[in-house]
Amino acid sequence: MTLRYAARMGKTPRSFIREILKVTESPEVISFAGGLPSPALIKVEGIAEAARSVFETGGAAALQYATTEGYLPLREFIADRYRRRLGLDVGPDEILITNGSQQALDLIGKVFLDAGDAVAIERPGYLGAIQAFSLYEPRFCPVPLEEDGPDCAALERTLGEQDVRLFYGVPNSQNPSGITWSREKREDVASLLDGTGTVFVEDDAYGELRFSGRSLPPVKKYLPDSTVLTGSFSKIAAPGLRMGWICANPEVLDRLVVAKQASDLHSNTLSQRILAQYLTHNDIDAHVREICRVYGRHCTLMSSLIDDLFPDGVSRTEPDGGMFLWVTLPLGFSSMALFERALAEHVAILPGLPFYVDGGGENTVRLNFSNADEDGITEGMHRLARALEA
Repeated sequence: MTLRYAARMGKTPRSFIREILKVTESPEVISFAGGLPSPALIKVEGIAEAARSVFETGGAAALQYATTEGYLPLREFIADRYRRRLGLDVGPDEILITNGSQQALDLIGKVFLDAGDAVAIERPGYLGAIQAFSLYEPRFCPVPLEEDGPDCAALERTLGEQDVRLFYGVPNSQNPSGITWSREKREDVASLLDGTGTVFVEDDAYGELRFSGRSLPPVKKYLPDSTVLTGSFSKIAAPGLRMGWICANPEVLDRLVVAKQASDLHSNTLSQRILAQYLTHNDIDAHVREICRVYGRHCTLMSSLIDDLFPDGVSRTEPDGGMFLWVTLPLGFSSMALFERALAEHVAILPGLPFYVDGGGENTVRLNFSNADEDGITEGMHRLARALEA
């Protein structure tokens, strides 16, 4: 029997990361391929204590159906944190809890995109967004990334030539490049989008992971009504809880709520209550500072090993936060060939090809510095240097 599938499935790429993670399960392999937080920084006992408290004080409610918008104390926490950290004046009625920020991207695509619509995206762009939006069969319009953010002249041309429905970007410690947009680029992007009808999807999964200096204002600060801001607890609490959110104006949020009702009714009630309990009774700010200190050391170590061990002609970005370094090999080098050589040395990397919606990136590599400890980074980079030499 021949089964007939929706045409969109033939246009949606597999998650390259998920496929690679299958080959990194061996304990012999040091992985720089995924985007996993450090397991040593997940506060297992604190979350376990929060779970015990939730079951002791309201177990039945935590196991019941709940509202689509999400657990109110958790939404209040997010809104209050926006006010304290970034000066964003938003209320809990502008927050929708999602199953990780990946579901947030799916809901945004579902609400805004019809087949054939133009979606502007950074080049290279986050492959999770590429996969999520691909289900809705858009036309991707890549906007090159410069050292301080998107090429605004290219964005302006794209906006002039195309009826762009969404522009998706990661202004803080961009995935995959690690680049952080400058304040000027944030203002310029907001100015270019203002009045166009194009929605800016501001993915802020890494905004709290800043190694030095103050956080820059989000684009939503300059473009409040046309920006849909997404966030995640995966990087600062635990990814297994699958807790993310969308922050948007009430009109947009109302449509997202309808889409979520059709998708899953509401996010995991138990996880929401456990997370709210954990956040209320623990110093999340101190925990974030600890994460930033550790990841900052990891990033510095990996950067110095690239400079010391890799051959001439290899270049890299200089992230001031996040979880990733972007490496460009000399022309003629194949990141896929390096991937195979590296696996033979029991180290995993992520070739850059899937981050390009229009082809290219054959000599680029994304390296994750958050998951391995310092000994693992040192050993893994020596293995990778041997693979490069080969």
